[in-house]
Formats: sequence, structure tokens, C-alpha cells
Amino acid sequence: MKDSITKEKVFVHPIEKVWDAISKAEEISAWFIQADFKAEKGYQYTFTSEPNEKGCTTISGIVKEANPYVLAYTWIVADTKVETTVTWTLESVAEGTKLYLEHSGISNYGGETAIAMFESFNGGWDNCVNLLTDYLKTIVNAG
Repeated sequence: MKDSITKEKVFVHPIEKVWDAISKAEEISAWFIQADFKAEKGYQYTFTSEPNEKGCTTISGIVKEANPYVLAYTWIVADTKVETTVTWTLESVAEGTKLYLEHSGISNYGGETAIAMFESFNGGWDNCVNLLTDYLKTIVNAG
């Protein structure tokens, strides 16, 4: 089983706009999930999704790195004690900004749970990149 999920996307938007969208609580909350978040090393964050038929899901963790254009944090799904890591890396390119997203450590779940979580996260990150794309196009209108 693969231990990490990677996504890449090139945005026509300036790197600062993409950085703000992934690192500022008010912007994360606008396009992704309700966020108590600061891009500061050591910050203990919480993401809280809207209630649905399965209840409310909370993601928490600690920001491990928040350098210009590299953001990494642990990712712990509510009701588990399993820690994985999400890393966003941005790079200026001729077209605008290239985003690299990696979610690693999924094998920490072990066995069949790891396979199920990999599938869930993989689809979730596809959706996340699509939401970020829509946000940047329509709300930020940066490009």
C-alpha cells in the first residue's frame, strides 16, 4: 500500500494569493472547512466540518513548519489517535503558482483501516484542490 497521497496543480494566481488561501483561517474557512488555524510553528489547530448524517468531524494537529510557501502540519482525525502529516509546498512558475500537496503517514492506521483511509483521503484531497481552484477563480478573483 502507498503511504502517501500527492496532488499537483498549477494556478494562474500569484503565489501570495494561493498562500493566503491555504494559510489564513478566514480563507480556509471560506473554501474548505471551519478553521481555528495560524500558520505558525507549534500552533495547535482545529478544523471542524459541518454536521452531516454521520455527525461532525474534527481534525486537529500541530503546525510543524510555516515558512514562506511551505506549510506542514500533523493531521489527526477525531476519535482516532493516528497522526499523519499534510504538507503544502508552493512554487512560482511562469504560469503562476504550482502547488504540491502531500498527505503522508497513512500506513500509521494499519491494515484494512489504512486502505480505507487512503481511499477516503485521496478523494477528499481531489475535492479540496477543486474547492481551492473554485475559490481562487471566483472569490479571490486573483487571476
